[in-house]
Amino acid sequence: MLWRLAKTATMKDAPMNVYDFDGTIYDTDCSISFGFWCMNRHPKLWFTFLPRALKSYVLFKLKKIPNYRLQREMFRYLSLVDDFDEQIERYWDKHEHRISSWYLAQQKPDDLIISASPICIIEPIARRLGVRAVGTDYNRELGVFLNNLMYAKEKARYLFDHGFPKIENFYSDSLADTPLALCAEKAYFVTDHASKVVDWPELDEETKAEVKEKIDTGWNVHLTK
Repeated sequence: MLWRLAKTATMKDAPMNVYDFDGTIYDTDCSISFGFWCMNRHPKLWFTFLPRALKSYVLFKLKKIPNYRLQREMFRYLSLVDDFDEQIERYWDKHEHRISSWYLAQQKPDDLIISASPICIIEPIARRLGVRAVGTDYNRELGVFLNNLMYAKEKARYLFDHGFPKIENFYSDSLADTPLALCAEKAYFVTDHASKVVDWPELDEETKAEVKEKIDTGWNVHLTK
């Protein structure tokens, strides 16, 4: 949904600050956290959603399925919640205070949040913060991705393809975001549950190997697989 909003947002020539969300300016993974929120309010999800999700996680760890298959299964609960619009607002009513204080102290109106989490989860909190956001476009009715996961190289590709201005500062908790970090004038690495900000790690041989493993997702567009 907000992919379309991001396309129509006014782009400025001045450099902007870009932030990952989960573990960067929010202290946990909102997709998982919201999933448990929904399961606690719709107990049937413990039986209709969780067993398949856990099975997919095990298969992913055994390298039997790719990451996008795992993520699609993890997002499946979004298709099973009839009162999604009500629950997502109630969730952020309860959890908005967990946005990092260091971010709120330096927040700017032209900030961009870019996240692998579904845009339907990210958009409501971005709206509350008054900033733009881009996330994974997941169709809740069909239970499929409408484009690639907004992850690793896809973040950098998206910003280039959609004409966003130069990145002044980039913040993330994951080395998978190195492609986007390399596009920024300055990049920062966030640790300790979104509470500590340090310089981006030097790309020594060991770090490069870790980055390569994280960003080599092996996917192209996967709408129905």
